Amino acid sequence: MRPALNWACMRTQGQLRIDPGSLEVGGSAELEIVVPYSEWALTQAVLRRAVALSAGLNVRIHLVAVHASPYPAPAGCPVLVHARLVQQLIDLAGACPVPVNSQVVLARYWDEGFRYAVKPHSTILIGTRRRFRRTQEEKLAQALAREGHEVALLHIDNN
Repeated sequence: MRPALNWACMRTQGQLRIDPGSLEVGGSAELEIVVPYSEWALTQAVLRRAVALSAGLNVRIHLVAVHASPYPAPAGCPVLVHARLVQQLIDLAGACPVPVNSQVVLARYWDEGFRYAVKPHSTILIGTRRRFRRTQEEKLAQALAREGHEVALLHIDNN
């Protein structure tokens, strides 16, 4: 049996949990869960797990998509790419039974843009696929936990 997470206390350094069984919050305050968008199927699976993990809690999801435009490419996002990304977020949010706030961030690097979008001491659920090498999602999860966020890394099956 997996241990439950208790994220009611604020810490200077966060926690990284792998595939938690549930989320617990003290009081009746609303819990905001931040979910980074990486790919459609992975994000959809994370949203489903977020709903299951937060059953019985007053929860709101903040879905963040980052359009990365690394150097030396000019900063910007082509209109069609931006429109497609926005439509994907709308579709994912519309299929989720809990309230979802979506945000698109333009940044030079994916992890940099995501850090810009999250508040201090956020609760973050990051989905990843099992690989032989560390994924960008696993690296982001470790970095965010070191920065004081409460991070849950969810392994999603390759279905």
